[in-house]
Order: sequence, then structure tokens, then C-alpha cells
Amino acid sequence: MPPRAVGPPTSAGHILAVLRAEGPLTRQELQDRVGLSRPTMVERLEVLQRFQLIRQTGLRASGGGRPAQMLAANDVGRTALVADIGQRHATIAVTDLRGTVFGQVHRPLPGGHLPGETLSYLLTTGRELLRRTERGDSLCAVGLSVPGQIDHAGGTTIAPRTMPEWSGVALRERFADALSVPVFLENDANALAFGAYCDLGRPDAALVGVKVGTGIGAGLVISGRTHRGETASAGEIGHIRIEGHEQRCDCGRRGCVSAIASGQAVIRQLRPTGVRTAEGVVRRVRSGDAEAVRVTAAAGRLVGTVLATVVTIVNPRYLRVGGAIGVLPPFLDGLHEGVLANAHTSALEGVSVEACRLGVNTTLAGLTGLVADEMLAPAAVDALVHA
Repeated sequence: MPPRAVGPPTSAGHILAVLRAEGPLTRQELQDRVGLSRPTMVERLEVLQRFQLIRQTGLRASGGGRPAQMLAANDVGRTALVADIGQRHATIAVTDLRGTVFGQVHRPLPGGHLPGETLSYLLTTGRELLRRTERGDSLCAVGLSVPGQIDHAGGTTIAPRTMPEWSGVALRERFADALSVPVFLENDANALAFGAYCDLGRPDAALVGVKVGTGIGAGLVISGRTHRGETASAGEIGHIRIEGHEQRCDCGRRGCVSAIASGQAVIRQLRPTGVRTAEGVVRRVRSGDAEAVRVTAAAGRLVGTVLATVVTIVNPRYLRVGGAIGVLPPFLDGLHEGVLANAHTSALEGVSVEACRLGVNTTLAGLTGLVADEMLAPAAVDALVHA
């Protein structure tokens, strides 16, 4: 569910937060939950209606008298532009705050693509998507995800060594200046985890999301919020060392799980058979190629071994896996096997291990959820209606 309301319980922002968490509700149900007098509730709802922050969703049948009108937070009338920037791809989409996708473009990118060219492409494509979908007038924010860590205060990236040109790039400033709306940044694995959480209906449960593409990363959603850690490095499981392995990692160390079991590592192991890309791995596995299946399953087991510690510490209800390599059945089966074999028994009770249901759109869903939580937060709503 959305974050619980905080701050003055009588504010318009708080009332909207209650509707997001518990709605749709009738006016009387909402009044009972918030504890406001009828005149004050009427005034708050009029303010929210004036700013198009609530909508009517139908009627509640009653035992007698007229059916009561149901109210909900308006998560369909405002628009987000969301983009996932990877080491070898960029995807950009126009969505409403519920997550409905109105237009989307995916573009493969060469290794070592430069920020200036990629960001210019995304801005041009984003504007065209907004024009084509006729959602430009309702644009309220932008959400961007990239690999590596994010300097949330400065609005810049702390990119992995595989994308050195992207370190220190002012992502927030570039998009905010161009589109004149707030810009929110997130690590790609965190966005994937939050997307999986939103797709599950925002359950009151912890979730670990794992992205296995070119590299490996994880995200944690606890109590409805992404847990980034003190230095925004929570979930960097790709650089946990596996004893007995000496492969050199991009980070400069040896034996990191990313150097052994990432998409890049799987491609390297299958290169003698002619595989050169992640798409090549996917094709080989789907065709039933025995060597590709074996290598992919072994990679999954290694990642599962690392995740077993995460599962034991976090004790999540859900473990969701995404990324081109991560969703392959041999990898997912191997990962599940590694978790079951190594996690504490009590932490395994009831844990659900599955591929992300939304596939490549999971990260975009997470960015949309992030935008919704920021733009519809009580403090943001109160600042808007009192501006």
C-alpha cells in the first residue's frame, strides 16, 4: 500500500493519503477514518477536487436510501515520463500515476554509449511520446533509473565501472531544465524491486527484487519504501565475494558473484560456442541448447547462494527476479535451488520466489510508483494546494 499518512491529520494531503491507502471510500467512511467534522471534510474535499486530486469511482450500494458516491485518489489524470537507462539499452514511456502505459519506445544501445547522446535521444523521444499520446499538458514529473548508485542530494549518478562516462552526470538538472517538472532518480535494481512490489498491489510485506542482466543488483522494499542504506549501496550483491573463485571483476576485486554469474559472465563462458550477447544466451536457452542451459543454471545457483544470506537477514515474503538472464527458467530454477539450500529454514517459510510478472516493464512500473508516492505525498499535496 502507499506510505501511511504523516503530518497534520486534518490536512488535504493527509486525507488524500488515506484515500490512496484505503480507498475507494464514501464521504462518510472517509470522515469516520479521519475524524473531521462534516463542514471541515466538505471543505477539504472541495480543495482536492479543485486540484483534480480525487475522482469519483461509482456508487456504494446501501440497505436503504440513495447509494453513496465512492471517492478515490486521482492517479489517472496526471502523467509521468519514465525512462530506464541500462548499459546496452534505453526504454522510455509515458504513463499515468496508476502505471498505465500510453506509449513506449525501447532502443538497444552500444556498449560505452555516451551520456550526451543518450540523454538527447531520450528527451527528444519523450517529447514526441507526450505529443503523440496527448498527455503533455498533464505531465507532472519524470522518473529515471540507471545502474550504479545515485547521489540523491546532488541529482547525479555514481555509475559502475562499466559505465565510467556516466559518473557525475547531472541527470536531474538536464531533464528538469528541459521539461520544467520535478525529476526523481533511482538505481535500476531498486526501481525493479519497487515495480514488482507495486505490481503485487503494494502488500504489507517485505520484498527483495533481483536484476540479472549485464550485471547483478538487488533492491529491498520494506514497509512500503525502498531501503537504500546509508550510502545508497544497499542491495549491491553483485560484489559479494564467492570463496574459491578468482575471476577478476569490473570493480577491480576477484571472485565477485558478478564476475562469475552475471549476464556478462554467462556470455563469456558461452563465447566458444558463438554467443556474443545476452540475446544470444536467451535464444540458446530457449532452443534447449544443453551447454547454455547448464551454464545459466549454474550461474543461477551461485546467485541463489548469495541471496540466501539476504533472505535470512531480511526475511522477505517475496523474492522477485528480473533482467534478460534472470527470468530464464534454468537461471531462476538454479537461483531457487541455491536459496533453498543455504538460507535459514525459518526464513524460507512462505517465501515466494518468481520472475517479475511485468517483465521488462517492471522497472518502469517502479519509476511510476516512485513518482506517484512523491507527487501525491501529504507534504507535496499540502504545498500544492496552499501555493
